[in-house]
Amino acid sequence: MTNATLAEPEALPELTNDDLGRYSRHLILPEVGMEGQQRLKAAKVLCVGTGGLGSPLALYLAAAGIGTLGLVDFDVVDSSNLQRQIIHSTKDIGRKKIDSAQEKLNALNPTLNVVKHDTMLTSANALEIFAQYDIIADGTDNFQTRYLVNDACVLLNKPNAYGSIFRFEGQASVFATEEGPCYRCLYPEPPPPGLVPSCAEGGVLGILPGLVGVIQATEVIKLILGKGEPLIGRLLLVDALSMRFRELKLRKNPDCPVCGTNPTVTQLIDYNQFCGIAPEPAQGTQVKNGIPQISVKELKARLDSKEARNDNFLLLDVREPYEFQIAQIGGKLIPQNEVQNRLGELNPEQEVIVHCKSGGRSQRIAELLKQNGFQRVSNVAGGILAWSDEIDPSIQKY
Repeated sequence: MTNATLAEPEALPELTNDDLGRYSRHLILPEVGMEGQQRLKAAKVLCVGTGGLGSPLALYLAAAGIGTLGLVDFDVVDSSNLQRQIIHSTKDIGRKKIDSAQEKLNALNPTLNVVKHDTMLTSANALEIFAQYDIIADGTDNFQTRYLVNDACVLLNKPNAYGSIFRFEGQASVFATEEGPCYRCLYPEPPPPGLVPSCAEGGVLGILPGLVGVIQATEVIKLILGKGEPLIGRLLLVDALSMRFRELKLRKNPDCPVCGTNPTVTQLIDYNQFCGIAPEPAQGTQVKNGIPQISVKELKARLDSKEARNDNFLLLDVREPYEFQIAQIGGKLIPQNEVQNRLGELNPEQEVIVHCKSGGRSQRIAELLKQNGFQRVSNVAGGILAWSDEIDPSIQKY
């Protein structure tokens, strides 16, 4: 039997003749049946994100007969999304993801009520949005939003069907139920900024979010039906390379600041600050964490200047060798994880301009260089992606 129950709907909706035909394979399952399918039709589920995890998650919930599906997203479809975000197609490049997703979901299930929240999820709007739904499915890809989703779920007593992915590995669990742990019980503190690269920096096997997103959808349906054993108090680990599934038992932490006996977090906080993410420099500001920021146009001007031969600066590329093979704008390649051990190859008296794919890794390495005595260090804001957008479109984006 399940370890969690949702609030009973005031009245279960009737199934139409079309419903009886569409969901016939559910109806003959004793664990679902007529009442179970009615519960699915009455349910309201929110998908946070319509990307890698949100794509299979939303599609399978729509196919299963969920009555109302909310979508939170503010991004647009990029060609690099299509390797894994299967709800979008090539013709959707440049469209809002939320519009592209609604089109596919209603094509699959015309009676599905899709509610679009075309906004970034923040501490200011999360509680208002979450309050409209029975279950929250977290398909986000950054720590600050995961903590935000977790805390909002705990405060509102909403189950959190959690999933995350990186490279070839994924995780899934159900957090924030009354009797089970929350995300903070597992990860009380976020990792230091930059320690765990994003999927954009570290990559992800395109099939992996399909595996994890389907697991999330399964957990959502079990919670609605009140059947089976949800992943409450259990963390499922997926290794796609070895195709092995492992399980870790999780316990509710009585000292958890959110769901513990004496919670100290009783309202949503500044999650960027909590995760150690510095605010973006104000308009016109060219220094971030003590590191001057230069634009790709400024870099291009310096590279093209007649005095370039005498402009004694080193352009340092801190990406990985496989990235260097995809796209490059010149410079000395030292992958970020090797910089500390190869400082001897660099001249502390020479000006160093650091760049990477988008400016995040290069910022961290610029700060590292400054800590090691390099006085003239700057970061290329936007990196290779900005160079492709603003300088040379033939430079391949990835």
